[in-house]
Amino acid sequence: MPAMLMLKRAGVGIELRRGRFEIAVDGSTVGSIDWHQPIEVPVEPGRHTLQIRNGRYSSRSEAFDVADGEAVSFRCHGAMVWPRYVASIVAPSLGISLKRE
Repeated sequence: MPAMLMLKRAGVGIELRRGRFEIAVDGSTVGSIDWHQPIEVPVEPGRHTLQIRNGRYSSRSEAFDVADGEAVSFRCHGAMVWPRYVASIVAPSLGISLKRE
């Protein structure tokens, strides 16, 4: 039974960075996610990295381990406050937040 990566895109307030976000596992795009759309992606058991992208903007890369038949869950959203939004122009990795739940 494969392992499962569960991702939801939600936050509190207004998301300033909009549009569809690409989901990259180990550097390869495996799908995309819209606002308030949960998604489940099967992954092989083991150690992986997850990153969310939208054009030149991205989240920081998050490493995770998952065992066979296990699920790991993350939440992401675009910049929601103006200072972070403006800072992401200089540092694109601040444009999208990614946190493990």
